[in-house]
Amino acid sequence: MAGLYINQHVLNNLFYILVTVFAFSFIYDHSPAIQRKPLYNRALLSTCLALASVLCMKFPIYIDPTCIHDFRQIPFLLGTLYGGGGVGAVLFVVSMLARTILYGFQPLTLIVYAIMLVAAAAASPLFRRLPRSGKLFTAIWLTFLLAVLTTFVAIIIADFPVTKPYIVYFILMPPFVMMFAVYLMETLHEAQLARAELMKMEKMEIVSQLAASISHEIRNPLTVVKGFIQLLQTGPLPRETEERYIRIALEEVKRAEAIIHDYLTFAKPAPKETEPIDVAVELQKVLQMIAPMAHMHSVDLASSLEHAVVTGNVQYFQQCFLNLFKNSIEAMPNGGTLRVTAENRETSVVITISDNGIGMTKEQVRRFGEPYFSTKEKGTGLGAMVAVKIIEQMGGTWKIESAVQKGTTVTITLPARRVRPPSAQQSTAG
Repeated sequence: MAGLYINQHVLNNLFYILVTVFAFSFIYDHSPAIQRKPLYNRALLSTCLALASVLCMKFPIYIDPTCIHDFRQIPFLLGTLYGGGGVGAVLFVVSMLARTILYGFQPLTLIVYAIMLVAAAAASPLFRRLPRSGKLFTAIWLTFLLAVLTTFVAIIIADFPVTKPYIVYFILMPPFVMMFAVYLMETLHEAQLARAELMKMEKMEIVSQLAASISHEIRNPLTVVKGFIQLLQTGPLPRETEERYIRIALEEVKRAEAIIHDYLTFAKPAPKETEPIDVAVELQKVLQMIAPMAHMHSVDLASSLEHAVVTGNVQYFQQCFLNLFKNSIEAMPNGGTLRVTAENRETSVVITISDNGIGMTKEQVRRFGEPYFSTKEKGTGLGAMVAVKIIEQMGGTWKIESAVQKGTTVTITLPARRVRPPSAQQSTAG
C-alpha cells in the first residue's frame, strides 16, 4: 500500500523541499549580513521556499488522469510559520502567479491558500516561541486541520470530489512531511547555535588562559619589587646596598613590562602600516641582537641568507624571529649551534631555524604556540604565541620537526614580493 502512494513524484517533491531548506541554512550560516539583519533573513527564506513551491507545482504528483497534486503547501506553511505574515504574503503571491502561468487561474486555489495564509500567519508568533517538541506538534496538527478545513470549503464552494488518493496526498501525508521539514529546520538551527556557542567558549578559554598566564607571571616580579622597596624603607642602608636593591627592582619591573608587551602584541590587531622587508637584512639584524645571549649560552650562530622581499611590519618581523631565536638558544643549555637559513623561491621565502638542543615531544610540538604553554619551567608561552600570530598575519605558514635530545627545526614559509629590495647585494653568510 505504501509503495502505491510513495512514488517517484512524491520523492521529487520531498527532494525540492529538503534541498531548499538546506540551501537556506547553508547561505544563512555563511553570511554575517543575513544573520545580523532580519529583513535579509526573511528575504532569503522567501526566495528559497518560493523556489520549492514553484518546483513542486512544475513537477507535481499525478494521482490519476483527471487529478494532479503537489506539496506546495509545505514550503508555503513552513515559510509563513518561521517568517511571519510578510514571508507568507510573498509566498502566496508567488504561488498564485506560478499556478496561473502553469495551469491557469483557479478561484478555489486562491481561496484555499488565503485561508492557509491567515491561519499560519496568526499562529506564527506563538510557533516561533515554542520549543522543538511544541513546534513539531503544532506543525502536524495545523497542517492536518488546515487540510481538512480547506477540503470542506472546496466541497461547499465547488462541489469538489474527494477521492481516496486525494485524502492520502492532501490530508494524511502533508502533516508528516511538514513535521519532517520542521524537524530539519530546528536541527540545522540548533547546530548553528551550538557551533556559535562553541566558538564563543573557545575564545573565552583563550582569554582566561591568557589572563591566568599574565597574572601569574607579573605577580612574581612585582612581589620581588615590593620586597626590595620594603627593605629600602627599613632604615639607613649602605649606598652600595641601596643601589643593588634598586637595580634588582628595576630589572624585575622591566621583566614585567616585557611580559605585558608580549601580551599586547598578541592581543591587538595587526598593524596597518606594512612595507617591503628585506629578509636577509632584517634576519641579520636580529642575529646581531641575539649574539650576546648566544655567547652567554655557549651557542654558535650560523646563517645562510638569500635576499628576498616580503610584506609586513619590520618591528613585528624582528620580534617574531627574536622570540624564535631565543627559544632555540634556551633549548641548548649545554651549548650548541643555531642555524638560520633563508631561501628565495620566487613566489615564497622559506626561513629555517635549526638547533641541536633538547628537542620536543609530539605533544609539545602539537601545542606549540598555545597560550600558557611552554616547554621551559618558568616560561609563559607568550613568545611562541606572538611569533605564530605574526607569521599568520603575514600570510605565512609554519612547520615544526623535532625529536627529544636531537634538536628542533622550525620552517616558516612567507609569500614573497616580486620586487627585489634596493639594498640587495650578495647573499649574507655568517
